[in-house]
Amino acid sequence: MSKKRSRGVQSFWVGTILVSLLLVLFSLIFVSCSKPDDDGSDVQLENSDGTTPNNPDEGNNTDPENGDDPLTGSESPQPVESPTPGTQPPTTDPEITPPVQSQTQLAETADMGREYLDKIYFLGDSTTYGLGYYYDHGYTDLVTSKHVWTPASGTLTLDQWSYVAIVNPDTGEEMMLPDLLELKKPEYLCITLGVNGVSFMKEQYFKDSYTSLVKKVQEVSPNTKIILNSIYPVTTGYEQKNNGINNLKIEAANLWVRSVAESCGVNYLDSASALRNENGVLPDEHTNGDGLHLNGEAFGLVVQYIRTHGC
Repeated sequence: MSKKRSRGVQSFWVGTILVSLLLVLFSLIFVSCSKPDDDGSDVQLENSDGTTPNNPDEGNNTDPENGDDPLTGSESPQPVESPTPGTQPPTTDPEITPPVQSQTQLAETADMGREYLDKIYFLGDSTTYGLGYYYDHGYTDLVTSKHVWTPASGTLTLDQWSYVAIVNPDTGEEMMLPDLLELKKPEYLCITLGVNGVSFMKEQYFKDSYTSLVKKVQEVSPNTKIILNSIYPVTTGYEQKNNGINNLKIEAANLWVRSVAESCGVNYLDSASALRNENGVLPDEHTNGDGLHLNGEAFGLVVQYIRTHGC
């Protein structure tokens, strides 16, 4: 081989090696400058103003020391601070509805007149019997005896209502109360009972007896408006008889009557307040002489109270 040809071969291989080295170097530089995503895409989105949008995963970074929950990325509940003594805790409802006031006791109204009074039937003991008695004896502003229900004896003890007959004033016939209610179906029924019972009935027995009466009226005559009237006071002289009936017991029993009215959803009438004097007792001039039963003038006060405390 000539010397000239040998130098040509050497130049060829040197050039080949140099080209190969340049290709390898170029490849390394290209790879180091590019970092494609897993799917082979390395396109970066831009907003219309040329800025890069936020990463949707940003904002979920949490800091447990700042009260963040490292599992959910939300703030952990913080302990509620106790209110400063003497202050009320804030309420989430700006409008507080006041409690509904009891409508059990009948409030004062305009005079309902004779028409209202004539719609009421009165069931009770001897203190009710006098309403009709005095009407028949000239006190025509009172209640007609046709609207007064008592036994033939003129009195009814509270715990005996279920087995003592009542006189039907229209016919004179004695009937059990449910039968009379079924017959008459009064629009209003005013009940005055308990003055005899206070001498021997304890609170629960009193309430149970009264409640059973009210519920029977509601069962037999559901459209009847029921009024539970307060027990009338007695005079100081009557209290001195020490027969178990006194104003202290009567006041307590009137609370029981009101409680029954409230629990049964009926009306309570505090007509006794029209009879008490400044000492809380019945004045002597309001009785028929025995210290317990009212006279015609006192019944007039009761009737006027009924007319001005309607339901």
